[in-house]
Amino acid sequence: MAINFGFALLSESVLSRDSNMMGLSAPFTLKPTYLTTKAHKSNFLSSISQTKPFNFKLESNKPRNDVAFDESAFESERLSLDAKARRSMEETSKRETEDDPKAWKWIIRKRIWDLMEARNIAQNPRPVHHRIPNFVGASIAAKNLGELEEFRVAGCVKVNPDSPQKQVRFLTLSGGKKLLTPQPRLRTGFFSVLESGMLSLSTINEACTSVGVAKYGRPIGLDEKIKVDLIVIGSVAVDPMTGARLGKGEGFAELEYGMLRYMGAIDDSTPIVTSVHDCQLVDDIPVEKLLIHDVPVDIICTPTQVIFTDATIPKPKGIYWDKLSPEKLGQIQILRELKNRIERETGQKLPCGPSEQLPPTAQRKRR
Repeated sequence: MAINFGFALLSESVLSRDSNMMGLSAPFTLKPTYLTTKAHKSNFLSSISQTKPFNFKLESNKPRNDVAFDESAFESERLSLDAKARRSMEETSKRETEDDPKAWKWIIRKRIWDLMEARNIAQNPRPVHHRIPNFVGASIAAKNLGELEEFRVAGCVKVNPDSPQKQVRFLTLSGGKKLLTPQPRLRTGFFSVLESGMLSLSTINEACTSVGVAKYGRPIGLDEKIKVDLIVIGSVAVDPMTGARLGKGEGFAELEYGMLRYMGAIDDSTPIVTSVHDCQLVDDIPVEKLLIHDVPVDIICTPTQVIFTDATIPKPKGIYWDKLSPEKLGQIQILRELKNRIERETGQKLPCGPSEQLPPTAQRKRR
């Protein structure tokens, strides 16, 4: 596949690293039958709104919030909590690999993480273990994603907050689209909405980071009336035939998807796209062992190809409360609000899942 490098990237150094690594071979050989064309796209486009013209504000570089935003404190706490979460995930993976039926997920994740580290197919942050890997070629995969018809016609795109999808967030905002991004691990809030009219040319790049989302984004709640036209999701491993996907193991993508279903922001026809390195394509995710809340993908973008999956895996219909531990519920305020609301509306108490050990979270100071 011929790749055109004449597009705007976030950093010239990223392009240099990406282009130097394109010769790496992948352990998974993709059959030609996996590659499809416009025939698979027709089911996605009927409910997608047209893109609005892009118009930057040039006169202001100030955050929307009136209260002073402490960037260094936010980033310091984020890094601390991420480190604790990764340590907890490492302990969980070791424990589940020994005596849990879900061990196959951790085995596949570890294989991919180990491979990416061994072949140096990862960019910072490293090591890639217990992360959505920031793979070499992420910007090129984002360019391929940006050329999709599904992305071109989307008015609102939900993008995960991880590093390899930063360029997708940039393309969303610079293309005049509305960007919906969750707060990392939903611990400081729910979703934030960013639009080009909120930003200046000098702040758009910062707005694509976790700090920038908190600084410039408009927080929304469960009552927000919003229609999401496309979902971009990070992955550790994905099957190009079935669309089966594995994240890093915390389940937040599934929770975010379930809450958007509750809000009426998405439905079964909303396309789900992931961007990964070719080495993250696998053929050994057993579909029959996936859980009811696991989110499959419709389209996969890598640095070398675009794949339309033959996904027949049902998409989740909402939050499956019997899979949600009381510990995770206790850490995420928006989930507690949703649970209380549903119980009030139905007059019935919702079930709760089994207990699990979660990493501690720090209390965010009021500003």
